[in-house]
Amino acid sequence: MLKTLTARKQLTSDASLTIRFAAPDDEPALTRLAALDSSRAPRGAVLVADVGDETWAALSLDDGHAVSDPFRPASEAVWMLAERARQLKTERRGRMQRLPRVWPAGA
Repeated sequence: MLKTLTARKQLTSDASLTIRFAAPDDEPALTRLAALDSSRAPRGAVLVADVGDETWAALSLDDGHAVSDPFRPASEAVWMLAERARQLKTERRGRMQRLPRVWPAGA
C-alpha cells in the first residue's frame, strides 16, 4: 500500500485540468488535501484544480493559502490557481464578498 501511495503519479495527455469555485460538498476533498500537505484547509472563497475526477490543489482567494497533493505533479495546478485568483481579484475589485464560500468543518 505504501508503494501505491508514494508512487509518482503522472498527468496523462488526455487528462484535463478544471479550475472552479469550491462548493460545500468539496469539504472532504479540501480536508484530505490539507492532511496530505500537513497544513490547514483553505477557507472562504476557494478555487480548486480538478484533474479528471480528483481534486489536486486548492487556493483561498481570501488569504492566498494553498494546499496540494504532494503525490501528484500539482505545482502547475497551484500556479494556475494563483493566476486565476489574480485575474478574479482584478475583475471583481470590491465585489469579492459575493463569491461562493467554503468553511471546512475543521476550521
